[in-house]
Amino acid sequence: MKSLKTNIYFKIGTILFITLLLLIPTAMIESLINERQATQEQAISEVSGKWANSQNLVGPIVSVPFYKYMKEVTKKNKDTTTKIVKIKDYIHFLPSQLKIDGKILPEQRNRGIYEIVVYNSKINLSGNFDEIKFLNSDIPFKDIEFSKATLSLGIDDLRGIEKQIKLNWNASTSSFNPGVESTDIIKTGINAPVKIEPNDSLKYNFSFNLDLKGSQILYFTPVGKITDVSINSPWKTPSFNGAFLPDNRQITDKGFTANWNILHLNRNYPQSWIGSKYQVNESLFGIDLLLPVDNYQKAFRSIRYAILFIAFTFLTFFFIEILNRIFIHPIQYILIGIALIVFYTLLLSISEHLTFNLAFIISAFATLLLIAGYIKAILKSTQLTYLIIGILSILYTFIYVIIQLEDYALLIGSIGIFIILALVMYFSRKIDWYNLSLKETDKLTESN
Repeated sequence: MKSLKTNIYFKIGTILFITLLLLIPTAMIESLINERQATQEQAISEVSGKWANSQNLVGPIVSVPFYKYMKEVTKKNKDTTTKIVKIKDYIHFLPSQLKIDGKILPEQRNRGIYEIVVYNSKINLSGNFDEIKFLNSDIPFKDIEFSKATLSLGIDDLRGIEKQIKLNWNASTSSFNPGVESTDIIKTGINAPVKIEPNDSLKYNFSFNLDLKGSQILYFTPVGKITDVSINSPWKTPSFNGAFLPDNRQITDKGFTANWNILHLNRNYPQSWIGSKYQVNESLFGIDLLLPVDNYQKAFRSIRYAILFIAFTFLTFFFIEILNRIFIHPIQYILIGIALIVFYTLLLSISEHLTFNLAFIISAFATLLLIAGYIKAILKSTQLTYLIIGILSILYTFIYVIIQLEDYALLIGSIGIFIILALVMYFSRKIDWYNLSLKETDKLTESN
């Protein structure tokens, strides 16, 4: 037993084994973070399901039904029968000008300890159709049902509509109805009947107001030959996503304003087509009302450095053993390692109730205090206790900085690891590894 205690190779092997063993609770905490994040997403889904989900506005699009005739050949035994089948299809037209002005009024709701962003919005859509042309099409006028033309607007979650919607179409007014006449482009939405004449020179102006509520996301489609979208909101942390970024945006402490100006040349579909030949969802763009922080993402990023933290802490203790001939029992290594792991559970649980930065400070301080008291008891040295706590404090500060500087995390992390390696090489430069011994002397302190 005495030889094992002073055997340097046994000590190194034991430290490596303990380090690998501590990866098990580390992985369990990672799973716990994922589980808590999934619970948060479930809470968001439940609130969104009762309020209204994220919203994508597709359109407006004018759809005009027509009939086409196809031969249907059937064979029965040796007899062949041919008949003409009448099939209903739609020709779809997109607006020449589309202008969208909107104001998003967000609210933060709570589901237990979780925060969810929902919103009310007031949106005005206006523009014109001046390219509803039939003369150049191959469809005979007699097969086109001009009287059944509809203007459709795609809305992902119809529960978000708060008021009746009136369509102003040239000099007439009509109400929108639920559902769409054709699902070639829009799957869910609303429609209103419009008056279309078989005259290519006519221009149709439209406008309507939409009071719509949803959760976190509001997207639009640039269906106009020229699409101009202007959105403003008091929300301070928006994320602009989708196929197009704003041409102009301004984010202040009072909220944000954003403007998009998109041409038909910027997307991969024309102004009119028949049937479901083209889909417009690939050109969606808009706003994601992000919460200021995501504690679970930061906690997950923190624990990714756990192996580095444990390894460097154990390396520090190992060098203290070598240079000071102070013996630390494997059980003491395990307890210190567990204390380092408990830091992440404290961080996760506290960050669900306080800000992440404050949770990090509290968790780090509590962990350092616990380890300091334990080290002082086993090493009987105030100087070594201050040294180890100072090193751990630098490590916690290093991780904290990496988490805050997400864009530069790789750069700062690489530089930090390089500096750590340089320090290890510097302090170990005079150690004779071939003649290394942990044998005790009368003047040296021993701790088990």
